Amino acid sequence: MLKVIPDSTKYEIKPGFEERYRAILGDAYDDFMKYSLSYIRRSLRVNTLKISVKDLVKRMEKNWKLTPIPWCKEGFWFETKTDRRDIGNTLEHSLGYIYIQVAASMIPPVVLKPKPGEIVLDMCSSPGSKTTQIAQYMENKGILIANDINGLRMKPLGINTRRIGLTNIITTMMHGHQFFRMGETFDKILVDAPCSGTGTIRKSLKTLRMWNPGMIQRISKEQRRLIEVAFRILKPGGTMVYSTCSCEPEENEKTVDSLLGKFDNAKVMDIDLPINRAKPIMEWEGVKFRKDVSKVLRIWPHDNNTEGFFIAKIKKEK
Repeated sequence: MLKVIPDSTKYEIKPGFEERYRAILGDAYDDFMKYSLSYIRRSLRVNTLKISVKDLVKRMEKNWKLTPIPWCKEGFWFETKTDRRDIGNTLEHSLGYIYIQVAASMIPPVVLKPKPGEIVLDMCSSPGSKTTQIAQYMENKGILIANDINGLRMKPLGINTRRIGLTNIITTMMHGHQFFRMGETFDKILVDAPCSGTGTIRKSLKTLRMWNPGMIQRISKEQRRLIEVAFRILKPGGTMVYSTCSCEPEENEKTVDSLLGKFDNAKVMDIDLPINRAKPIMEWEGVKFRKDVSKVLRIWPHDNNTEGFFIAKIKKEK
């Protein structure tokens, strides 16, 4: 059952925001806002570097109800069976057996499918939820470069990677576009790009106050720069995942379409997951996008009672 966030009444919905999203969603706009102004379901991911899923469930099932997340076999929604709600203070969390992570955020590493022994880049990694998930799938084998631009953001990244027990990670602090100097280096790349966060209103109501079209244009320009650099440093035959927690077409489908327009060897791959999905936006502001864009994964908050999220899986053909 949805529980409305009490403070949500204090935040005004800007006319431009409502106009835009009514145009995109039509009759589904009210559902979008209902979920966006309600508390998100709490979820966790089991860290299989330290404990099996079966053993973790056995440890926690007395005090916590764990419901499997369909698209991530290590993921669970959780509810307390007692009066306790501070799962972050449990022994399991302190030992690094679990990582508190929203369910939609687990999708990009699942789609990327990093393997042990590969060279992988997480271009925009802090605070480390997807980084630790990638390393988990790599079984601490190979090389994982976790990069972020901001020194303050590196602190939680370092704390989380140590708690989870990563040994194959190199952390760097630089602008993502500076990686172009490395040439075709990486087997897999995740670009979880900085974005407007319009899919995460239910986690941060201030997003409604900050939203404006000018901001979207500035952010999407940087996103196009990051996705292009990532594709350039990807090995032929390699795979990259571009993702955002934004619902904006400029930050999502338009960014992918821009990449396809610059590189003939960029191919968008199908994403096969047991998840409710929305139709991608194939035309925006009079511009029709390339057919390949239809393969991306777009989810709204009301599709699965999660955050809104966007994921594109792109292969660099040889």
